[in-house]
Amino acid sequence: MNKPKIIVICGPTASGKTALSIQLAKKINGEIVSADSMQIYEDMDIGTAKPTVEEMDGVKHYLIGNVSPTLRYSVANFKKDAINAIEEILKKGKTPIIVGGTGLYVDSLVNGIDYDDLEIDLDYRNQLEKISEEQGLEVLYNKAVEIDPLAMEKISNNDKKRIFRVLEIYNATGKTKTEQEIESRKKDNPYDYVVFAINMDREKLYERINKRVDIMLEKGLVDEVKRLIKKYDELPTAIQGLGYKEVVQYLNNEISYDEMVEKIKQETRRYAKRQLTWFRRNKEITWINGLDDMQNNLNIILKGS
Repeated sequence: MNKPKIIVICGPTASGKTALSIQLAKKINGEIVSADSMQIYEDMDIGTAKPTVEEMDGVKHYLIGNVSPTLRYSVANFKKDAINAIEEILKKGKTPIIVGGTGLYVDSLVNGIDYDDLEIDLDYRNQLEKISEEQGLEVLYNKAVEIDPLAMEKISNNDKKRIFRVLEIYNATGKTKTEQEIESRKKDNPYDYVVFAINMDREKLYERINKRVDIMLEKGLVDEVKRLIKKYDELPTAIQGLGYKEVVQYLNNEISYDEMVEKIKQETRRYAKRQLTWFRRNKEITWINGLDDMQNNLNIILKGS
């Protein structure tokens, strides 16, 4: 039996995924499932570059703005929600199009990886925090390398969140993150994913990122953050996201307005670089040039899928 075909469009921030995917959806009677770890949150529209109703142009989007920013939303949550959305789209006889730049989200679907939604062991987390503060993160990084050298190849020595994750998985299950991924990959993936990624000249991409940040600020990013702080009693985890934490620093008078602007641009450029590195690891991806003619790129996707 033929597996349902699902198109994936990924790539770095500001590379044109939204416009391309909406045009594609209109052409092939598709609907879009977002694979973006920030667009999932409600009340966070400007800083996450959520497509507006006008931009969506009548194309239904899933997993955008449907989770409270106060909640922890894991890869396991995403995978479950994304598969529900895929099934809903297929039932309508339409084509699901997965669109986003969060590599871990894309991989969980394409590679069929099940990330067990582990309950956080707060005692163990506190122990890790204590070691990190007293002895330095490097100690935990080295411990994680001993436990799971393969997973740690992709994790930098200052990526606290992911270092903790490797240690927490091992502590909770007795299995390494790599072992878990290998086991879950053995299960048959029910869908046939065809993956495309957008690339473009580095300088042009950085120009687009800088311009996008300027537009976000014009649209009222600072006011959006003020509203979030006012609405939620405790600062949501989501506000630690790129573009938000810098505004919080500015509002707390830790940095000037100009420093905030430069910091957001610099961090976003770094993030885009990391995204490209992540997607380049997947040898199955068909790369398309974001600066090419839209019609040309649509033809590549239609031919390749």
